[in-house]
Amino acid sequence: MELSAKIFVAGHRGMAGSAIVRELRRQGYDNLVLKTSDKLDLRSQQKVDEFFDAEQPEYVFIAAAKVGGILANNTYRAEFLYDNLAIEMNVIHAAYKNKVKKLLFLGSSCIYPKMAPQPMKEDYLLTGLLESTNEPYAIAKITGIKLCEAYRDQYGCNFIAAMPTNLYGQGDNYHLSNSHVLPALIRKFHEAKESSSEFVEVWGSGTPLREFMYVDDLASACVFLMERYDGRTFVNVGSGEEITIKEVAETIKEVVGFKGALKFDATKPDGTPRKLMDSTRLHEMGWKHATSLHAGLTKAYGFFLEEMKQQTRQN
Repeated sequence: MELSAKIFVAGHRGMAGSAIVRELRRQGYDNLVLKTSDKLDLRSQQKVDEFFDAEQPEYVFIAAAKVGGILANNTYRAEFLYDNLAIEMNVIHAAYKNKVKKLLFLGSSCIYPKMAPQPMKEDYLLTGLLESTNEPYAIAKITGIKLCEAYRDQYGCNFIAAMPTNLYGQGDNYHLSNSHVLPALIRKFHEAKESSSEFVEVWGSGTPLREFMYVDDLASACVFLMERYDGRTFVNVGSGEEITIKEVAETIKEVVGFKGALKFDATKPDGTPRKLMDSTRLHEMGWKHATSLHAGLTKAYGFFLEEMKQQTRQN
C-alpha cells in the first residue's frame, strides 16, 4: 500500500478496528476513511453502496462486527447472525463493484470445530461441529471467509482473511457478564481490591489452556498481511503461546495489586480444555507478536482505570 492510499477501516471504534487505525497512522498512512455507525449503517446495502460510490477507497479492512461473550452470543443469536452477515456481505460486494485493490476480512478463532485437534490449523475449518453457544457468530465469520474466497475465485478480487486468537487491550469491553474472560477478570480483581475482599472466585478448575494476544499486535499483523500476503487461504493470527486460566488469574492479581486469595469454583464449567491456534503460516512469513502477556495486561489495566475515571466524571 502507498502511504497516500485511501484506506477504509470498517469498525474503527471497536477494539480491533481502533488498533488497526493506530497502527496505520504509526506507519505513516494518513488518508484514512472513518465513519461511525450513526453516519454509516453497514447493515444497509444502499448506504454502503452510496458510501463506496462517493469515497472510492482503494483498500478496506473489515473489523466491524457485532461481538460479545458467551452469554451475549447465546442470548442474541439472531442478531449475531443477521448483523454480521449483513455487514460482511454489503462491504465485500461493494468492494468488488468499486474495484477495491485489496480487502482484509477479520474473523475469529471460534470458526473452528469445538473438538478440533490442537493446535488448530487453518485446514481444520469445517471438519466438525461448532461450539453451540456461539454457533451463529461462527457461521457468520465462516461465511465471511467463504465470501472472500468466492469473490477471488469468480471475479479475481484480492480479498484475504485473518483469524485472530483471543484479544485484549485498549478499547476492550469490561462488562462482567457480556465480556470475554480476560477483561472480566481484570474488572473482578479491581473491584475486589477496591472493596478489600478476602478472595476472588474464578469459574472452573483453572486448568484450561488459552492463548491471548494484545490487540495492537493483531493490528500489526493485519497491516503486515495487507502489505505482504495475497493468498486464497485465510491466515491464523496468534502468539503460539498458551497459559492456564489459573496462571492468567494469578498474573492479573499481581498486575492489579489484589492481596487476597484466589478460589476456583470447580462446579462451574471449564469450557474447552485447550484452545490454541497454529500460526505457523504467519510466523514463517516473518511476523511475530511483540507484547508479552504481563506487559499487555499492565497496559490493559491502565486503560481500564482510565475508563473507570471517565465514567465517574460523566456520572
